Amino acid sequence: QVQLVESGGGSVQTGGSLRLSCAASGFTYNRCSMGWFRQAPGKQREGIAALYFGIGGTYYASSVKGRFTLSQDNAKNTLYLQMNSLEPEDTAMYYCAAKRGGTCLYGDMRVANFGYWGQGTQVTVSV
Repeated sequence: QVQLVESGGGSVQTGGSLRLSCAASGFTYNRCSMGWFRQAPGKQREGIAALYFGIGGTYYASSVKGRFTLSQDNAKNTLYLQMNSLEPEDTAMYYCAAKRGGTCLYGDMRVANFGYWGQGTQVTVSV
């Protein structure tokens, strides 16, 4: 059984930084990708970054490219999202998600294709 647990959210001022963590368990075979989504009030869930295991590479949405960076600690089975130069528009609930099996396409961030989700962690950026 796959479990994803996020941590690291919080409140920062514009220009600040946060690092989110996603500790994964049970996600050890037939892995396509792990990534981060966010959802602001009244908006659709948006895929912002993903790490691809089989095909390799990382994907970033244009809204975060150059400011956010993915990394992983294989020993801890943890995916990190370093978020720099945060803006009020980054305020949202952030979710870690994982895709196993199926067709693995780079940049495919359709919510329905990710079968495993964490509980979310709130990020609030104030002016």
